[in-house]
Amino acid sequence: MNNLENKNNIAAVIPFFNESRTINQIINNTLQYVDCVIAVDDGSTDDSSSKIPGNMNITLLKFKVNSGKGFALREGLNEGVKKGYTQLITIDADLQHKPDEIPLLIYELNNYDIVIGNRLNNLVNMPLHRRMSNKITSFLLSLKTGKKIIDSQCGFRAYRAEVIKNIKTVKNGYDAESEIIIKASRKGYKIGFTDISTIYGNEESKMSPFKTTFNFIKVLFN
Repeated sequence: MNNLENKNNIAAVIPFFNESRTINQIINNTLQYVDCVIAVDDGSTDDSSSKIPGNMNITLLKFKVNSGKGFALREGLNEGVKKGYTQLITIDADLQHKPDEIPLLIYELNNYDIVIGNRLNNLVNMPLHRRMSNKITSFLLSLKTGKKIIDSQCGFRAYRAEVIKNIKTVKNGYDAESEIIIKASRKGYKIGFTDISTIYGNEESKMSPFKTTFNFIKVLFN
């Protein structure tokens, strides 16, 4: 059914907003490595949801209003916990992450409670403004948590279900991914990183640099 020798009850959460071009491909590719995909339509105004393949191993959560990536991730991860999955993957819908690298993250969950993909060992394809933003936020989060945070902005992650059960996020934007790092660190959860590919194409980022940076600062000093 998939390419992992031991799937160990894995669900992948894929939040999306107007990703009709890529959503079918990312879901089909991800299903090769997990038991279930939880696709979260965060108020898409295109036909993204209609592109999702019919499959009993896919759960679609569809919301009428666009509330933000943090909201979509929270809803998807909580759904995974409710369904009883023990390991949860988050992966973006725009093909910036390679599903065939899911086993790298799952393997590292043997040693950590949260595993985050690290793109910063290969910066050739990363836009300069994203590179600088990531390095700054990762440095500040390292100071905040007292842990070495390498790639704070990567959405390709693996979580043990107990982390999601015990950490409640409230942020609805991209700052939610920093929020969970801070709250997990406070509770003593082990955070690790594993190298993944750095992929940037012609996709238009939905992240507003100024708004995201402002929200990050609020999270940092909360």
